[in-house]
Amino acid sequence: MSVTATYTVTGMTCGHCVSSVTEELTEVSGVTGVDVVLETGAVTVTSDRELGRDEVVAAVTEAGYEVS
Repeated sequence: MSVTATYTVTGMTCGHCVSSVTEELTEVSGVTGVDVVLETGAVTVTSDRELGRDEVVAAVTEAGYEVS
């Protein structure tokens, strides 16, 4: 089973921001893919289980950004 959810992340301004968010989200248990669109702040997370919003928010916060 594959579950996909898209979030809007604010504060990202460069490629390093994208890398930081991707790295933190990839460390969340069950995450199999992360796609970040810097221009819009859209972050699509693919996982093999349903993720709690709090898990995603915690990872994005750890990277230094916010989920709006």
